[in-house]
Amino acid sequence: MFQPRIPVNPLPTGLVTPLVQPTVTADIEPHQTAAPVACNHHHAPAPAPVPAPSSALRLTSAGLAVVVGAVLVVGTVLVSMLLAVAVSAASVAVCAVVLRSLLNGQRRQR
Repeated sequence: MFQPRIPVNPLPTGLVTPLVQPTVTADIEPHQTAAPVACNHHHAPAPAPVPAPSSALRLTSAGLAVVVGAVLVVGTVLVSMLLAVAVSAASVAVCAVVLRSLLNGQRRQR
C-alpha cells in the first residue's frame, strides 16, 4: 500500500511505457552478419515521416478575437453586477439614516 509506484506514459498507439528508461552501460558495437546483396533495380525512396499532431493549443486570429471578446463580456457583466450591489448598498444606507432620523424625531416630541 505504501510502496512507491512508477508513473507510466500512455502513448497514442496504445502501448504503455514507463517514464524512467533503464540506461545501458555496455557499449554495443554494430556488426554485420552477412555481406549486403547488391541489386540492379531502383528502389522507391522511403516515405517521409509524418509529424505527430501536437497537443499544444494554437490560437488563430479569429480564435484570439473570440477569447478576447468573451473576456470583455464577462468583465462587463461582473463590473455591472458590482455596481448594482454598490448602488443597492448605498440606497439601503440612505434609507437607514432617514428612518433613524424619523424615529429620533418622534422620541424627542414625546
